[in-house]
Amino acid sequence: MFRAESKRPSRGADATAPQHWHREHEEPDGVVVPAVLAAAAGLVAMWPFTSVIEPGAWSFVVVAVVVAVAASGALLRFLLRRRRGWVRDLSTFLVQLLVAVAVVTQLVAGDTAFLGLFPTATTVSVFASLAASAMEEIVFGAAPLSPSAGLAAVLGLGFALVALLLDQLITLRLAVLAIVLTGVLGAVPMIVTMGDANVAWFVLFGILALVLLGYTARRHPIAPRRSSTSLAVGVGAAAIAVTMIVAPALPVSSTIVGTGVGTTVDASLRLGDDLRQPNPVEVLTVATEGDVAPYLRLTTLSQFDGRVWQPDRGELTSQSEGFGEPEWGEQIAAEEETTSVRVLRMSSSWLPVPYPATRVQGVSGAWRVMPENRTLVSRSADAAGNDYTITATKVTPTLEQIRAVDAAPPVVDDDEEPVELPAIIGDLATEVTAEESNDYDRLVALQTWFRSSFTYSLETPVDEGFDGTGADAVAQFLDVRSGYCVHFAGAFALMAQSLDMQTRIVVGYLPGSLTTEKRGDESIFSVDSDQLHSWPEVLFPGIGWVPFEPTASLGVPTAFRAATTTGGGTTGPSTPAPTTAPQTEQTTGPEIDRGDAGDNSSTTGALRRLDPMPVVWSIAGVLAVLLLPAAIRRIERSVRLGRARRGDAGAAWAEMRDTMVDLQLPLSAADTPRVRGAALVTQYHVDADAVGRLTRAVERTNYARGGSAGDDLADPLRAVLGGMQRHCDRVTQVRALLLPRSLFMTRSAESTSLG
Repeated sequence: MFRAESKRPSRGADATAPQHWHREHEEPDGVVVPAVLAAAAGLVAMWPFTSVIEPGAWSFVVVAVVVAVAASGALLRFLLRRRRGWVRDLSTFLVQLLVAVAVVTQLVAGDTAFLGLFPTATTVSVFASLAASAMEEIVFGAAPLSPSAGLAAVLGLGFALVALLLDQLITLRLAVLAIVLTGVLGAVPMIVTMGDANVAWFVLFGILALVLLGYTARRHPIAPRRSSTSLAVGVGAAAIAVTMIVAPALPVSSTIVGTGVGTTVDASLRLGDDLRQPNPVEVLTVATEGDVAPYLRLTTLSQFDGRVWQPDRGELTSQSEGFGEPEWGEQIAAEEETTSVRVLRMSSSWLPVPYPATRVQGVSGAWRVMPENRTLVSRSADAAGNDYTITATKVTPTLEQIRAVDAAPPVVDDDEEPVELPAIIGDLATEVTAEESNDYDRLVALQTWFRSSFTYSLETPVDEGFDGTGADAVAQFLDVRSGYCVHFAGAFALMAQSLDMQTRIVVGYLPGSLTTEKRGDESIFSVDSDQLHSWPEVLFPGIGWVPFEPTASLGVPTAFRAATTTGGGTTGPSTPAPTTAPQTEQTTGPEIDRGDAGDNSSTTGALRRLDPMPVVWSIAGVLAVLLLPAAIRRIERSVRLGRARRGDAGAAWAEMRDTMVDLQLPLSAADTPRVRGAALVTQYHVDADAVGRLTRAVERTNYARGGSAGDDLADPLRAVLGGMQRHCDRVTQVRALLLPRSLFMTRSAESTSLG
């Protein structure tokens, strides 16, 4: 700490003149350190939430509001540093509150606000709707939740309040309360999900706790330095130990976040853990005039690299351009059917649609068509809450027509190495289909073999160690002959490929259960989370992609009928006949894990991509906090230069002194202005004329009867500051810019008189 020089006023000096050039004790705390610590505490409290909510819009909103509250608080306290304490604190709080509301409003519902910042009645209504949506996501969702607009609104407002509280608590040196608030908030996601303790977070939280306690002890005006620091370290260590031991062991049920589990779907086929979750909930309702509801697809996976199936990433088009040209010829009987779908508790980048879809009504332009597989995809919208109508074509070839067509051969990429499959896959495919003479009958033989010779089980793949979709897992599944839909679909697809047929796997839903509800002439079917499913398809030129149902005990197998002449038409199902429930064990898992889904960065947007923006904005927020001291110091210098331009010698001398502190130049409280000025000239080769002008101005202000002469002191001040900076090396200059010591050291107020 550096005390400003003090001179006894001369008898002739005007002791009542409100001139300033040195400081005395006023307030022991600076403005930068509390703001930085408050922002750090807010970001530490936010971190665990990224494990239960995917980073996205909400994380950017939280980082922005935390940084904005801290920065506005530091700036207001600096500008109002000469005001009474209660005026400064109340004004700062009110401005921080306005800033927090403005930031959240702009980022969540700026188009409904006045000037994009100030909430209107419409803004309040939007936030109420988003809050209700977020509550439904929390109640029925499964971690990790998608970063929806509702969660961004709720978390933005919540962390705005948290940031305000942390800023006030740390500024008032109530470190223990700030630590408790940060720890409780950060531990909530781990407790309610019953997940493993995040050791890295606990370590970071412990470091923050020690820093807060050490800062409070050091800054408290009546606290003994040594004993307070020791106490801070002891209390902090104890707090860390108690938190790490007690928090993970708290008997809090995961039902605290809701009464059920929803469905979050992406392109991964890692269904095992999710299929084993109990308590299915209703995720969709389907309205159709037919006696049965159709299968609903979300996306397809065509490429297999030996380890995982890669989702299709075809070109996207607008809804107005349609779903593409039909894959079936004019000679194939086709009939349009209309299906209405209401998505209740399913989060996904795809909308569930029947196949082959030809037209959609009731969804926003954010949903795009992927003609390659006739699905609806969005980069920004979420499936939850959508209510829409799909027109699809029921393609019904006769048995004779499909038997007469060979399946399309696999697409071979010459740039990729061929996948080596275990011999059991091809050998069994050849053995099972040996007696058949056409591709369709071969596929039906495979379907029948799977459904009759295998059993459905969620536990066997785990017990036997093949719970995956790789070639080796398929080989073991074929040996053990027990698994669930992923294994049946994957094995069927690879065996069909070994027979030189083009295949793909579909991720979607089985038909739902018929309810007693009606909507006009339409029957309502309810689709539960445990009806999430996967099945294989094979491409037949002139007919299209034909689905098969090899999974034992689920659905009804595909079987086309021979041609009949009822009314001149032909009949026969072109898709697996739906069923309301499997006959034995049923799939009881709601969710497809958002895990290894391959490269999600394609321009198609069909996949859940690793969005770089949350990372970019988080880094920007951290940089903003780190640059906050430099920004405040620049503002302080600008203000002082303005006062120096008007002849304020005290402001000019204070800026010169603080710059010496920042540059770590020797400074003594015993130096008179003339002695200090002479040292700058002789030791650091600062412009002698500029130093002389400043020194004479300070002496006139301090001793002359009329006070300051009112000369423009900005130019000589700049010359002196530049001379000192040129004397220092580049590292020192950068450190002085980014971490100005004059802000972090004990502050003192400028005297109301020169003496």
